[in-house]
Amino acid sequence: MTPARFAEPVVIAIDVDDAALAERLLASLADAPGLRIAEPGEAADATLVPAHARPAPSDAEAALTPRELEVLALMAEGASNKAIARRLGISVHTAKFHVGSLLDKLDATGRTDAVAQAVRQGVIHL
Repeated sequence: MTPARFAEPVVIAIDVDDAALAERLLASLADAPGLRIAEPGEAADATLVPAHARPAPSDAEAALTPRELEVLALMAEGASNKAIARRLGISVHTAKFHVGSLLDKLDATGRTDAVAQAVRQGVIHL
């Protein structure tokens, strides 16, 4: 990312029903460099929500390791094994291993099918 990208603050929305918690979060984040709290109704780059409000992971997502989820996201972007390895700081052999594991776990016939299966199962959202 270029330095100009960091010039704009990340806009955070707070979607918490507990007023006291929302105020504490606002106070904690108000002076954080590179962050700005969204105004009501404003689009945000990220939203803070209580843990109990997050959707539970699907069975397929729960079966994938955090690294496999990273590899899957890169596969969805069309990254090759070499690009995946470079982006994640792993060897090409390890990237191939993760791709193979994803194909098995998602019962996919290829990379495109793996991404399609993951979308259908709610593991990733495009």
